[in-house]
Amino acid sequence: MLDYELIPARERNSRKLMVMLHGLGDSIEGYRWWPEAMGLPWLNYVLVNAPDEYYGGFSWYDFMDDPLPGIERSRKMLGDLLDHFRAQGFASEATTLGGFSQGCLMSIETGLRYPHRLAGIVGISGYVAEPERLLTELSPVARQQRLLITHGTLDPVVPFARTREHVNLLKAEGLKIEWHEFVKPHTIAGDEELEVIRNFIRASHR
Repeated sequence: MLDYELIPARERNSRKLMVMLHGLGDSIEGYRWWPEAMGLPWLNYVLVNAPDEYYGGFSWYDFMDDPLPGIERSRKMLGDLLDHFRAQGFASEATTLGGFSQGCLMSIETGLRYPHRLAGIVGISGYVAEPERLLTELSPVARQQRLLITHGTLDPVVPFARTREHVNLLKAEGLKIEWHEFVKPHTIAGDEELEVIRNFIRASHR
C-alpha cells in the first residue's frame, strides 16, 4: 500500500474525496497547503507519497530510463488505493483524482483505466505516456469521466506543445476534457489556476 495521509473535511460526515499526487522529488509535505488553498470545507483530502525515493522526495517512475514499467506499477498501486477508499465508504463517483507533473500523468493513466467512474480527474502540467496505447486500454466508463487538464505555455520541463497534442488526440476520441492554458512555467499559476480547479471540482461533485 502506498504511504498516504487522510486530511478530514471540515464538514463532519462528508464522504467526498480528493486524492492529490505530487510531482518528481516532492512528497506529502509539499502539498499540505493544498486543502486550505482549495477552500472546499466539504472535501476530504488524501495526500500520497510515490513509491520510489528520489533525492529527499519521491518519484512515481524512472524518467531517465524506460518509464513504462514504473508507470504501470504505480498505476496498479493507485488503483489499489482507490479500491481501499471505496471499501472505506468513499464512493468512486465522489472521488476526484488529481496531480501535478508526474502526478498529472499518473492521474490520467490511472483514472482512464480505472473500472469505476470517478467524480473527476485533474491533471496539472503533465502529459500522457503513450496516448495511442491508452486509447486501446480505456476502461468501459472512461468516456463518462470528466477531466480537467491545465498547462503552462512557458513550461521548460514538460513541453506545452506535446501536452496540447495529447489532449487534442484524446478529445478527438470522445474523451471529456476541459483544457486550460496559462502563461506560466512548470508550476501552479496561483489564484487564477486554483480557481479553475476549484470550479471544476465543485461542478464534478454536484
